[in-house]
Amino acid sequence: MDSSAQVHDNDRLRRLQAVTDATLSRLDVSDLLDELLERVRDLLDTDTAAILMLDPHARQLVATAAKGLEEEVRHGVRIAVGEGFAGRVAQTRQPVVLPDVTPAQVINPLLLQRGIRSLLGVPIFVAGEVIGVLHVGTLTPREFTTDDIQLLQLAADRAGVAGQIRSRKLEQSAALALQRSLLPAQLPELPGLSTAARYVPGHEFGIGGDWYDVFTLPSGWTGVVIGDVSGHGLASAVIMGRIRSALRAYALIADDPGQVLTMLDRKVRHFEAGNLTTALYAMVSPTRSTIHLSCAGHLTPMIAAPGRATASIEMPIDAPLGAGRPDGPRRTTAVDLPEGALLLFYTDGLVERRDEVIDVGIQALAGVVEPDDPETVCRRIMSFLGLERPTDDVAVLALRRTAATTAE
Repeated sequence: MDSSAQVHDNDRLRRLQAVTDATLSRLDVSDLLDELLERVRDLLDTDTAAILMLDPHARQLVATAAKGLEEEVRHGVRIAVGEGFAGRVAQTRQPVVLPDVTPAQVINPLLLQRGIRSLLGVPIFVAGEVIGVLHVGTLTPREFTTDDIQLLQLAADRAGVAGQIRSRKLEQSAALALQRSLLPAQLPELPGLSTAARYVPGHEFGIGGDWYDVFTLPSGWTGVVIGDVSGHGLASAVIMGRIRSALRAYALIADDPGQVLTMLDRKVRHFEAGNLTTALYAMVSPTRSTIHLSCAGHLTPMIAAPGRATASIEMPIDAPLGAGRPDGPRRTTAVDLPEGALLLFYTDGLVERRDEVIDVGIQALAGVVEPDDPETVCRRIMSFLGLERPTDDVAVLALRRTAATTAE
């Protein structure tokens, strides 16, 4: 290999390392894109560099980051896929080179106002799909080489990773906002009852399909819900929110938990088909001495009463919502709730482990649940079962009858 070729290869290696530098991974997404564009502009000796990300619903490319063309981002430039220079890159899924830019080839007036003479653009891919376009431009005519195209494509691949992270962060923010609106920030104050709850995400988005709810009904009864929509992240949380709202509405219509879940089952079959959902709905009487329960494929609650061993409530378990026979009966069970007794409602993430049958986890849980203060019981459960890093979402709701009431 002659010296000139060696120098060329060394220079190419240096340029490749500059856009794959591990330090980029330590930056926030917006800082990463800015730094990436700065390096690209420097390495390719161009005057501008810009990233446009695809809005899949509008089928438009949206200016997201830029160097030398910052006004693109400030003005919120949008380019339809298939139109203009960037739109052509996205549509063809191939690099596009314009050695001599003309008004007929670009529709973004900012490029012409900036005096761009030559352009090179490449698609940004994630999992084989185009999610954006990275392009560079010069104020003097330029013949872009194959090496230039390869280097820019490498930078686009890095931008694709950053874009994916950005999308995931946006989804995470939306999921967390939804969580705050759907999971009670504070449980209601209820005469004759004390309550406590925990929600521990088993997924990086911080929310899934698990939920709990406690509310007072016009009749004076108290509604208690625990449920689980299969899956994780924003999609499951949205479905959970719709089911939660529907159950609250049906609870105002029917005074029997089985009837409420029957109506909810009809709703899930029609509007949420294909999503596996389990739920348990209970109604505590105004005197707090009785609780009526109906179970749709969910784990039955545990009861811990003074002088008795803690155990799961014996009751029929009907099919999950949207499963089984559409006209199948959903049954309601009445259970006495002695003074001082504690009920524990929970989702399967609390007791299910990959390397053991679920009965082992249920038995271990029963060993730590006592007729004690609900807050104390919840703390004990979290500590004993080692849920610092659960593999599934966990929802826990503890309810204890503190004293007899005379209201009916």
